[in-house]
Amino acid sequence: MKESLSLGSDRIELLLTFVRIVESGSLSAAAARLETTQPTVSRRLQQLERSLGLRLIQRTTHALKLTDDGARCFEHAKALLERWQMMESELRGEEARPRGILRVVAPSIFGQHQLLPPVVDFLQRHPDVSVEWLLHDRLPDFVAEGIDCAVRVGRVEDSRLIARPLAELPRIVVAAPKLWGKGKPPSSPQALSHLPWLALRPFYQDEVSLQHGQTDETQRFSIQPRFATDNLNALRHAALAGIGVGILSEWVVSDDLKAGRLVQLAPDWLASSLRISLVYPKARFYPARLRIFAQIIKGYLPALPGVVPLSHRRGM
Repeated sequence: MKESLSLGSDRIELLLTFVRIVESGSLSAAAARLETTQPTVSRRLQQLERSLGLRLIQRTTHALKLTDDGARCFEHAKALLERWQMMESELRGEEARPRGILRVVAPSIFGQHQLLPPVVDFLQRHPDVSVEWLLHDRLPDFVAEGIDCAVRVGRVEDSRLIARPLAELPRIVVAAPKLWGKGKPPSSPQALSHLPWLALRPFYQDEVSLQHGQTDETQRFSIQPRFATDNLNALRHAALAGIGVGILSEWVVSDDLKAGRLVQLAPDWLASSLRISLVYPKARFYPARLRIFAQIIKGYLPALPGVVPLSHRRGM
């Protein structure tokens, strides 16, 4: 006869631990997410397996693998935990006071400057919430890393995620004054195509597309960049050094333009704006801290320096 969980056991805790193990891929990673120890996580898994009379996970030296029973248990456990969260939220009321830790990934440079005001406002309004503000440019594995949401610049093409558009970042063509030599700065895409270029992956690499601000005419030309990077600040410094022409968001170079360190080239021509989105996994339930943070950042972003409201011409 299978051993049942005793009334003193925390069934939800055992199921949550099991789900975190599967999502994280290891006992140690699950322990870090649950803020406990690896032996505790291992003990909870063993207790769950004993109570069900089933082997849920095959453990080897290098990896964990779900058994067939484990795969079924995982789906049931996820659904049960979501229903539990929904029940708690409903019983506390829709306007439940947000609590806990909100884990957010934001672009490394944008997250250091433009995005801090809404985060500060959020923390000041809600004293029971803490924020882990993680700065890097890659889209995280939300489940495995325990991330609630991410502020993403550029396209999001993952059907498992919701990308909520917030605003746009205008982009301009800039270079150091010494780059083109004597005379006026280049003012046409054709003239730009003959200059050395910088590339910012993944937004543009081998081709540049510019659109006329008044006529909507589009011009495209190929480039062979002398310097390519995936870091916005590195591209800015390369432009300041006179290595090549770059496409950068206006807010990044506003001070350089005012000081004359950089010049906007072909000012009638713009690169497509980049869409800023709040990204999070699809789920039946979202905690109050995430829902309220989404409302605050949506209200803030269009008014931030160098950011514009969503237009009819959507960016990348």
